[in-house]
Amino acid sequence: MTMHLVTTNYQATIAYGYQLGQLLQPQDLILLDGDLGAGKTTLTQGIAQGLGIKRPIKSPTFTLIREYQSGRIPLYHMDMYRLENSSADELGLSEYFNGDGAVVIEWSQFIKDLVPTSYLRIVLKQQQPTSRELTFQALGCRYQQLLQQFQQAIADK
Repeated sequence: MTMHLVTTNYQATIAYGYQLGQLLQPQDLILLDGDLGAGKTTLTQGIAQGLGIKRPIKSPTFTLIREYQSGRIPLYHMDMYRLENSSADELGLSEYFNGDGAVVIEWSQFIKDLVPTSYLRIVLKQQQPTSRELTFQALGCRYQQLLQQFQQAIADK
């Protein structure tokens, strides 16, 4: 199942993330892929707001994983960009995938062999300085259901 959206500004990207964050459950896996500056961290900031996390969300590029425990469920925000030429074997990713929170991974293509077979992948492409195209791809029953719930939530807005 696939869906396309276009955002015209930063606030719209945050708003879509917020809607998605409100729907997430423990062990949900969101993959965010796109070029530098495409809006992956911005979308994650909205997801965190939807989970009720008040702390500022920063890109985990240098720490690889940031944990936010203060929301409705924990958020595990990962950035695999620095793993382009190395391994993620020792990060304990399966513990996060099977844990108590939602996992958001930026640059997931660098760990594609370690990612479960079911997930919601969002590819972000910058079209203009402020607009982004978001392509949602749901793999697995849970994520098809999640994408349908998300479509309904944004249609109701």
